[in-house]
Amino acid sequence: MTAAPMPDDLREAVEAYERAVVSNDLDALGAAFAPGAATMRADGAGLLVGHDAISAFRSTRGGVPERVIERIEHRPLGPDTALVVGLSRYVHGGTGVQTQVWQRLDGRWLITAAHVTPRAQALDRSIWRSVGAPLWQGADEGPLEGLTVAVKDLFALQGYRIGAGNPTYLASARVEPSSAPAVVDLLRAGASLRGIARTDEFAYSVAGDNPHYGTPPNGALPGALPGGSSSGPASAVATGQADIALATDTAGSVRVPASYQGLWGLRTTHGLVPRQGLLPLAQSFDTVGWLTRDGATLQRVADWCLSYDGSESTESVYGESADELPWAFLVPDEVLACLEPATAAAFEALLARLATVDDAPALERGPIGDLAGCADPFRTVQGAEAWRNHGGWLREHPHALGPAVAQRMRQASEVTAAAEQAARAELEARRTHLTELVARRVLLAPTVPGPAPSRTAVGPAVNGLRQATLRMTTPAAVAGLPAVSAPLLTVPSALGPAPVGLCLVSRAGTDIALVRLARRLAAVLETTAPSKEPS
Repeated sequence: MTAAPMPDDLREAVEAYERAVVSNDLDALGAAFAPGAATMRADGAGLLVGHDAISAFRSTRGGVPERVIERIEHRPLGPDTALVVGLSRYVHGGTGVQTQVWQRLDGRWLITAAHVTPRAQALDRSIWRSVGAPLWQGADEGPLEGLTVAVKDLFALQGYRIGAGNPTYLASARVEPSSAPAVVDLLRAGASLRGIARTDEFAYSVAGDNPHYGTPPNGALPGALPGGSSSGPASAVATGQADIALATDTAGSVRVPASYQGLWGLRTTHGLVPRQGLLPLAQSFDTVGWLTRDGATLQRVADWCLSYDGSESTESVYGESADELPWAFLVPDEVLACLEPATAAAFEALLARLATVDDAPALERGPIGDLAGCADPFRTVQGAEAWRNHGGWLREHPHALGPAVAQRMRQASEVTAAAEQAARAELEARRTHLTELVARRVLLAPTVPGPAPSRTAVGPAVNGLRQATLRMTTPAAVAGLPAVSAPLLTVPSALGPAPVGLCLVSRAGTDIALVRLARRLAAVLETTAPSKEPS
């Protein structure tokens, strides 16, 4: 049976679209896709639905490598509908496939659905700085045997430089003579190092973008920001390129990407995990953490890395983690006031479900104090320490930073000793108050105000979201408390259904027990999840 010939006007539309792809003509590309909310585009990173979401993604993608269409296959699906499959060959090697459904609408052929299979990539440079298979082999056996790790580019790895998300810093850094203990612990347990993953510059951001290497993809919500500053390792885990992200959290750099990308993330008690071999941002708040795709893996990592002897026994763990935390939660009024409407509605529905279970936890709502009273002095102390750590290098390399982090560093350089001292006094009072709040219960609230924003989002709303996010994440940092973000909420967004984390914060030293509690909560909510209607 011979395939029907392609109509001339369809062939012209297909060829015009390909010219627009190669030249990255955004106007022509937008015009080639059917308008409206039903148009679809998918690739290995996920599914985009709606013309606006597709256009937003395309505006940040950049052009494609030089290629030629080697072969086109056409199959009519109806009088005004056709399936077109194209095989492209790249000038510098490799092939890809484009599959499209075209429909004649108002006399024009337009794409209503598309799937792109790009050529195989050895390295996504927006995620990885260095990668191997593995880059560093772990022990032959152990509790983490078979798992792979993406290490944030702030940790020392023997024989490599720390890059801190900045190419000028990487070029000027020394080769590390030994690896950070936090890296060694994972290798000793049998995990292998997949690679060194990108970070926002000097970890001084929660967005996840990087002006030098590009923005890593959001593995849960294509077209959205990945969350930072642990963006690279978080994206590596969310896209299945690694099982564990070794990261840091100063003001939310584990919890924000965990929430944005539907991951489990643990910010450990401040000072619990050794920070030797870790490039600091602000030592008063910097702490080590991990991200995984599921709670069971996070539990394995915490059980090993937070035990005295590196065993899985919970009888000899740091702090009080051998004991269970109370099945009692405090929902902070001030955090709820920061939420976007869709997140607030989803959280209220979750609380309502939780109240119906047989063994319902004690739930109380109440104040924890003005969040700006934490965030504002936090930023002052963070800035003072960041400038002490990096100001000398920045004076020698005044044009090395991207605009956003450069602005934060300029503000950091202006913090006076008197302002820092006053901020530290305010934080001490806040720390005491927060420590008392979690003495007999656990704080419970969404991790961030809402889903990850679009990569193209600009303007005052973006800055407002950053401020609201930091107000929600800094209390745990101020008090040095452990916090876990679990992917237990889903909310609508302009880019499609999006994950939002549920954050639990407990008293210092109860990290392992906190992960167990979060898993218990997830299991209870799973039993009460509403049934999904068949699509």
